Amino acid sequence: MPSTDVFTTITLQHYLVLSAALFMIGLTGVLLRRNVIVIMMCIELMLNAVNLSFIAFSKFSGRIDGQIMVFFVLTIAAAEAAVGLALIVCIFKRFREVNIRFFEHLKG
Repeated sequence: MPSTDVFTTITLQHYLVLSAALFMIGLTGVLLRRNVIVIMMCIELMLNAVNLSFIAFSKFSGRIDGQIMVFFVLTIAAAEAAVGLALIVCIFKRFREVNIRFFEHLKG
């Protein structure tokens, strides 16, 4: 009977493959979508993929540096969400639609 440890051990490569898959899904969404809310969600997905990589490297190296970096990334993500949502509200009030092409009209 085979050992069950082979099937239940999660290695660093598993975390990195999952992180890369999440990052690619987010990048695809940013490049292909035109809805600003969906683009912001995809950016958040990309940031969470990076956080997963930081946590995985931190766990497998035995150091806390990766976990500290996650706090900085979460801070940037919160600021990005606040500024992005404020821009979305401004665009929706002005154009009654949230589309990426309306950001060009905010310059003037």
